Amino acid sequence: MPISPRSYSDDDLAALYDLLNPWAPGDDFLLSHAMTADAVVDVGCGTGKLLRRVRREGHAGRLLGIDPEGPSLRRARAREDVEWVEARAVDLERRGEFDLAVMGGNAFQEFVSDHELRRSLEAVRSALRGGGRFVFGTRNPVARAWERWVPDNAAEVVDHHGRALRVEHRVESVADGVVTLTETVATRDGTALRVDRGALRFTPAGELDRFLAGAGFEVAERYADAARGPFTGTEDDIVTVARAV
Repeated sequence: MPISPRSYSDDDLAALYDLLNPWAPGDDFLLSHAMTADAVVDVGCGTGKLLRRVRREGHAGRLLGIDPEGPSLRRARAREDVEWVEARAVDLERRGEFDLAVMGGNAFQEFVSDHELRRSLEAVRSALRGGGRFVFGTRNPVARAWERWVPDNAAEVVDHHGRALRVEHRVESVADGVVTLTETVATRDGTALRVDRGALRFTPAGELDRFLAGAGFEVAERYADAARGPFTGTEDDIVTVARAV
């Protein structure tokens, strides 16, 4: 949710996101699953980085990316041989059309309330065929990642316009597993160009599994990272491969 000031456009922000989030091991993990699936839906696809790469790698099947942010999808639509839909996960009105659903970039944490999380998982399950897989990652609350979201850890980047910028985060509250924070895009001298407020949910592994089971999934694989390291419960991330049952 944008709050004042806002002199850096939504389209600029979408381009900045790509600069701040280059291809990473987590993307390779999702790519490896997507290349073996006939029909793939990327829920919260953002600027389409994953599915554009999947197509470039030679995937000949159906690829669908959905995201609620129009500016991100405008960048994704540079690739016209992928289907792009502006929608939330709960609006994914597909029935048994896919054998793989993915969520990258910790987008899973955008489901803040129990109601939204439950409905979103049900929509993803409905879109999958029996035995289909849902592959995603989320931050592990025990690692308390939000404690590192402070201005001292700001990212510095030169954007697509050649502007030297600073992107910093400040946590406003932590309550019932939900972290509310602001993101400020500013010039290097500290002049704020825009400030956005958002919220992210941190869900423990056990609670996550209960939500998955309630939506018709079983956990097939669980890892600590994209390298498939063993998950013991104390790692930074929870990487899950769930099967539709």
